Amino acid sequence: MLRSVKKLEGLTIGASDGAIGKVKDFYFDDEAWVVRYLVVDTGHWLAGREVLISPYSIGQVAWESETLPVNLTKAQIKNSPDIDTARPVSRQFERSYYAYYGYPYYWGGMGLWGWGVLSGGAVARVGRRRL
Repeated sequence: MLRSVKKLEGLTIGASDGAIGKVKDFYFDDEAWVVRYLVVDTGHWLAGREVLISPYSIGQVAWESETLPVNLTKAQIKNSPDIDTARPVSRQFERSYYAYYGYPYYWGGMGLWGWGVLSGGAVARVGRRRL
């Protein structure tokens, strides 16, 4: 069943060891027409810090509990590279982000995700923020 990416807004992000926040927004690649990152508001857990979650880490949405599971721990997210989500994402940030999580780069290869294979089930092809 197709759903709008807008339906993901407000869902709780569930790390492997607990909830980390709620989906607030998206970074959208307007050349490839794909969501590259979910912007997650961590609320009081990380003093209002917003973090980016790549679709590489996303599992299947649990619509009944309004949860979007990710295969990350709270410690991984807490120690992830800082980003100002009010600004565009730079390639320099993306290199450090992808190196931190051990993800393959999506640029430089074929298809929407370069040389990487995406195993999650929640990748959307519409969004709002541009890279």
